[in-house]
Amino acid sequence: MSRRPSAAPVTQDGIAQTQRLDLWLWHARFARSRNDCGEFIATGHVRINRQRTVKAHAQVHIGDVLTLPSPDRRTVMVVRVAGFARRREGASAARMLYEIIPEIDEKHRE
Repeated sequence: MSRRPSAAPVTQDGIAQTQRLDLWLWHARFARSRNDCGEFIATGHVRINRQRTVKAHAQVHIGDVLTLPSPDRRTVMVVRVAGFARRREGASAARMLYEIIPEIDEKHRE
């Protein structure tokens, strides 16, 4: 007997309101495989709205702020979820799923 994952809640116009964190990271091309995304999350390197999560099935919503290590693992990257995808597409389409929030240098903050 196989279990199908439950569908994400959708609005009346058919757009998903939430998506699993591991699936969103994979669609947005933050890792090469969905399994890699799950392992990345399980290590505790991802935060949703400043709350650390270790669960790949955590739900993200449009407007959520994700904090994750940058690809070089030396700095932190902060992104805002801008949309969801039904399947993994090219890099230019994946880039439309998030917006990068620029770092604010504390010394220059007024």
